[in-house]
This record gives sequence, C-alpha cells and structure tokens, in this order.
Amino acid sequence: MATLTMAKALNDGLRAAMERDPKVIIMGEDVGKLGGVFRITDGLQKDFGEQRVLDTPLSESGIIGTAVGLAIRGFRPVCEIQFDGFVFPGFDQIVSQLAKVHYRSQGKVTMPVVVRIPFGGGIGAVEHHSESPESLFAHVAGLKVVACSNPSDAYWMIQQAVANDDPVIFFEPKRRYWEKAEVDPGAEPPPLFSSRVLRTGSSVTVASYGPLVRTCLDAATAAVADGVDLEVIDLRSLSPLDLDPVFDSVRRTGRLVVVSEAPSESSVTAEVAARVQQECFYSLEAPVLRVTGFDTPYPPSKCEDDYLPDLDRVLDAVDRALAW
Repeated sequence: MATLTMAKALNDGLRAAMERDPKVIIMGEDVGKLGGVFRITDGLQKDFGEQRVLDTPLSESGIIGTAVGLAIRGFRPVCEIQFDGFVFPGFDQIVSQLAKVHYRSQGKVTMPVVVRIPFGGGIGAVEHHSESPESLFAHVAGLKVVACSNPSDAYWMIQQAVANDDPVIFFEPKRRYWEKAEVDPGAEPPPLFSSRVLRTGSSVTVASYGPLVRTCLDAATAAVADGVDLEVIDLRSLSPLDLDPVFDSVRRTGRLVVVSEAPSESSVTAEVAARVQQECFYSLEAPVLRVTGFDTPYPPSKCEDDYLPDLDRVLDAVDRALAW
C-alpha cells in the first residue's frame, strides 16, 4: 500500500503496462524528455528508450493517425493529448478512423489505442485548457470512454485501458492530479467499464464522474449536519454506462442528482437522467435533477468559479429533490 498523487499513480500504471507488454508505446507532445506537461510520463523515456516513448510533432491529427497505423501493425499506442481543447484537430482521425476500423474490417483488425485527455477546469488556465468534451466521444459508436476520479482508479484503469482491444478515450481530471490517496498494487481492481458506490446513503442518490466525484463526497459529508444521508456513485465508465448500481440506488432513495462540469445540453448527464427515468419511473419521488456547467463556452479563468458546479450547487439540488 502506497500513498500516491493521481499523477504518480498514472505514471506507475503506465510503467506497469509497458513492463508487461513490449508492444505498448507512448506518444505525444513533450511526453519524452519533459515527461509531459503534467509530468505523467516522467522518467519513462529514460527507462524504456526513445523507441517506446516518442516525442511527436505538434499535430494531434498526426498523433492519432500514426497510432491507427501502429495498432494495425500490432502495437498498443497510448496517445497523450496535452489539454482537452487540443483534441479537436485529431477529432476526425478519432471518429472517422479509430472508431471505425474494427467494424469496417468485420472484426479482423482491432484498435487497442488509448487516447489520454486531461479534462475539466479548476486550474485557472486560459482558453482551450479547461474543456469537458466527454459527451462528444461517448456518442460515437466504436469508442469506449472512461474517466478516473482518484489515484487508485487511475492506477488500475489506465492499465485496463491499455490492455483493452478497443479504442479507449481516457479522461483524467487535471485539477485532481495532485490529490493523494492510498493505492494497493496487490488489490483486485473492479472491471474497467463499471460504476462504483463510494458512499452508501438513504436520502438521495448523487452520481458523478471525474473531477466532481470529490465535490459530491464533500457534499455528502456536509449534508450529514442537516440529517441528510447521500449515496454517492462514481460512474467511471461513460460509454458504456454501467447504470445498474444507479438503478438499484434510486429504487431505494427515490431521488437522483447527476453532477458534471460539462454543459447540460445533450450530455452524459442527460443520458443518465433519461435512462433512470425509463427504468425507475415508479420509484422516483422527484424529477431527476442535474448540476452541470452552463451552456456557454468555458469562461475566462477569473470567472470559472461562477461556472463550475461546487458544493453549494450540489447541496441546493439535493434540497430541491427532497422538497419535491
């Protein structure tokens, strides 16, 4: 058992995947000598060499396109996109090639490619550095989409994503990179495409993923003072969604609040709300409520505290659900 930051947990997870399989290679801008802008790949080029940890040109389309070719030849590329807002030059390659090759080849060619994307706000960054584009990828058939929220999940999920034969878009909450928690390398990890109940409760179910899972846990702690017992679920996998634990929880609590930094329109939170309404209609005591970013482009950093969902907004939604 070790206490690690999420950044270090990801680094250790990538190292373990590379040690396990010589076909695993890492590629991206500044991932080698610099170790990545967030130092997630720190030391890996020194230990595994420039043939397995490649510093690429500043071209997201080239990074993803090259990874597609490498996967066809039997490699397992892990691509780093420096920031969420930089992924869009590579979006065509992801949607038109990476997501389609397995289906196009009638299953003869697999695409074991991981695209790592630091996402979300909360770090006071400039434009294009605080996006939450996960819903765009979750909509695309042929892609798997996951988001870690803590060091232990980061350590295990990155290894499971690398070992998966399908393309995985791997979202990492950048404002949680430096938070610490215990990681047990000898533990039995949960399946990659599954959600987890992190805190049991009986009053309201709160479901989230990525950076706001910690916020929801803090809200659950604060709600105890008012006699409210929140059940908190980390969705973890956004495509496919594992909603059975959410359904079971809502059938007990009768109420659901879904929380995300992304805008609410046509989002993952909207899909969760629709599916819960469909499956748990007769158990619901109140409408499914959502706490999200606003339907605007991400604002300048001085305004991000007004944009991002926080503990007060989560608790306000919980109060509204209970008052219904």
